Amino acid sequence: MNRRFQYKTSDMTKHEFEVAMTCEGCSGAVTRILNKLGDVKFEIDLPKKLVWIESDRDVDFLKETLKKCGKEVKYNGTK
Repeated sequence: MNRRFQYKTSDMTKHEFEVAMTCEGCSGAVTRILNKLGDVKFEIDLPKKLVWIESDRDVDFLKETLKKCGKEVKYNGTK
């Protein structure tokens, strides 16, 4: 049997967030929180305090998830 898989990469949007990270511990906390979601791709730029998340999830959900690390979070828009 021949199976086909479709990936919804076209529906995924890359969002930029500014997170008040000051150290490796902060970025580690963000990494642990985002890894729990399982269905997102992300990048962290600690010196610039930026997190890019590629996901089809709602922006408010992503922002609230990031806030679980205990840092101030600001949404900068899509990239």
